Formats: sequence, structure tokens, C-alpha cells
Amino acid sequence: MPLSRRRTLLLGAAGVGLAALPARLLAQAATPAPAAPAFLMPVEHASLMLSLDGAHLLVDPVGRAARYQGLPPPSAILVTHEHGDHFDPDTLTALAGDSVALIVNPAVADKLPEALKSGATVLRNGDTGEAAGLRIEAVPAYNTTPDRQKYHPQGRDNGYVITSREHGRIYVAGDTEDTPEFRAQKDIAALLVPMNLPYTMPPEQAAQGVAAMAPKMAIPYHHKGSDPQVFADALGAAGAQTQVVILDWYPAVDDPTGKDG
Repeated sequence: MPLSRRRTLLLGAAGVGLAALPARLLAQAATPAPAAPAFLMPVEHASLMLSLDGAHLLVDPVGRAARYQGLPPPSAILVTHEHGDHFDPDTLTALAGDSVALIVNPAVADKLPEALKSGATVLRNGDTGEAAGLRIEAVPAYNTTPDRQKYHPQGRDNGYVITSREHGRIYVAGDTEDTPEFRAQKDIAALLVPMNLPYTMPPEQAAQGVAAMAPKMAIPYHHKGSDPQVFADALGAAGAQTQVVILDWYPAVDDPTGKDG
């Protein structure tokens, strides 16, 4: 099958040895290239599924339920915050039904449809809960740069650390900058790190925070308009041993930054 312009660009950036990877799983690393993690299925932008210890966690599902056909039914759904690229009440209602547990921050809890409120566990920054047998920690997610603080004020939004017996601690950072709480996370097996302006942080700032955190693996996501390869290069230049995996979060467009979508 002929390569799209987008896949050709990613393969060229990633170097040799990637031709056998599926079109949506293209890897690049600061250290030798790892396989894309089998427990992660990117959907688009900030939406994803984690399959951990027999449970299937959907994170920030938006864009109509049809987008999630073909994925396993969710065991639980996590929502980081209220912005439209993370919280979509109609999609959430269709996917959650009457039985799927929800983990949300307080601002989203206030906006949930009435039918979903009884099934929601509300975690504030620093709280710990459980979903589908998995420990969930709510990590503060916020902007620190003065002209960005209007997007994600401190104290409102969550990232989540999910602890898996099989895969370790998986950190979905949500919409955040390189905060002290971000850097303070320990023993992270895989980090999903945002990097787009003006809402989160540029790739260079993300690389600084990830170098300090030192997760085993970092996966750029929520990077529309930013090149994740810049992050990988900056992290490598910092001497970090973190492996970087670049996935296709914008399948509808040929530009690997997703800016045309």
C-alpha cells in the first residue's frame, strides 16, 4: 500500500527499522527505539484507551460515540477537565450507559448530565480513588506561564496516574505545564505528555520537565500544531534515558503535527 505523505515524513524522521510498524504506531526514541506500548490505543488528540490488568479505561472521550467503535467496551471513563476537546456530555452519555464508572474532577462533576452523576467518583487534586480495580491518583494539571493561566488555573483540573500490576504507573498528564507536581511524579513507566500552545507547553518545556521526572517512556499527545520530534530531540540533547514513542494522534490529516485538522 502506498505510504501517505504523513507516514512518509514520520518514517523519515524516525530512521530505519520502523517500516513494519502499523500506520498508527510509529516510534522514535532518545535511546534505542522501543515498541509502542500494547496497552495504549490512541484515538485522537487527547482521547485514548488504556487496557490494563484486564480493564479498559477510556480517557477524555469526545467526538461522538461512533469514533470508539471497534474498541473494547470501557470498564471506566476518566475525564481530566471541562474543555470541549476533553469533555463531551453527549459522547460520555452514549459510552457510559448505566453501568460504566466515571472518574472526574469537580468542575466536570458539576456539568455532568443528571443520569451520569450517580456513577461518578469526584477526585480533587491530590485525591486517590479506584476504577475497575485500578488505583487512580489525581495529579494537579495547570498552567504556570502568566499569559496561559486563564486556560487551566491551578486547583481545577486533573491529570491521572493509574497503577497497573502488569505495566506499572501510567501517567496521563492532561492539560498542564512543567509544574512542580508534574516533575515530582516517581517511578512512572509511561507518561502521556501534552505539548501545544497556547494551552499547555511547547515541546522544549515539556522536555525539561520530563528530563527531571525521568519516566521510562514518554509519549507526546495533545500536540496539535507542535512537532513531537522537537520534544524527542530536546530530551535526547538533555541526556535523558527516557524512551520516546511518537504515535499518530491526528489520523485525519497528513501533517504529523496535526495542525491542519
